[in-house]
Amino acid sequence: MKPWRVVTCIFLLFLRLPSAEAGTLAQFRTVFGDIEVELYDQDKPVTVQNFKRLVADGCYLNTFFHRLEPGFVIQGGGFATPSRYSTNFFAPPWSYLASVTNFGSITNEYGVGRFFSNTNGTIAMAKTSNPNSANSQFFFNLGNNSLSLDNTNNSGGFTVFGHVVHDTSGVLNLFNELAYGYGMIPMALLFPNDTLATNSFKTLPVTYLGTYYPRYRDVVFVDITLLQVAVKTMAGGAKEISWNSATGMTNIVEFTTNFPPVWNLLFTTNGNGSTLKATDASPGSGRFYRVRVVY
Repeated sequence: MKPWRVVTCIFLLFLRLPSAEAGTLAQFRTVFGDIEVELYDQDKPVTVQNFKRLVADGCYLNTFFHRLEPGFVIQGGGFATPSRYSTNFFAPPWSYLASVTNFGSITNEYGVGRFFSNTNGTIAMAKTSNPNSANSQFFFNLGNNSLSLDNTNNSGGFTVFGHVVHDTSGVLNLFNELAYGYGMIPMALLFPNDTLATNSFKTLPVTYLGTYYPRYRDVVFVDITLLQVAVKTMAGGAKEISWNSATGMTNIVEFTTNFPPVWNLLFTTNGNGSTLKATDASPGSGRFYRVRVVY
């Protein structure tokens, strides 16, 4: 039996459960399926807060994975487009391309908190040779990259700030199976004289088979959300709890009136990735709510 791990989002109260030190749950949604990631809030606070701010402020809206090296990494968070469904070619002069807005470079937290290696299924921040250059770009490790990424530039490695806890459709494994002409486009070969094509988009993942020019709608978009809870008062005093559910996992809504809290079950359901709602018909006064995700 797998041990219980809990990701908790609480309305008006944050409590760390003694049974597990769980972090924020981030959902990465792609056309191939959804990936659920636990972030290391406690161990990598600057990195996680920067990532959460980017998500909350909509910086990652219409962003996509721009680099794929099967068995190594898939990278995103650097580019976006205002024309997500456009049939225009994804090609120079890049008329419908934009850089992801960020809040500047952050401190490399490789040596902060517990050590997390760049192993398969972890997420890390991308950076240049400058250890403190990470801003918005991130990558998923598609293999054990500890030897190559855990210590670079003699100044610490790439900061791992979370790990996959649920991969609905085996998305990361699918990326490992792509190849030129089979879901990956050799942009450097198509546009050998263009800097973006030969660097950032050299190995571009797409949603089709073939080697013809991709269109903007063909790139692999990734929509990122955080587990969030909202509570509002309904007619008659009932409370409606809503949250963006975690796909394929048990979502548990609980309430308490006590401090220290004694949590009571209100509602249990299987998440499907959409916004779900639960109603507390007789809330009384002074109730606090939380949503737990068991994985």
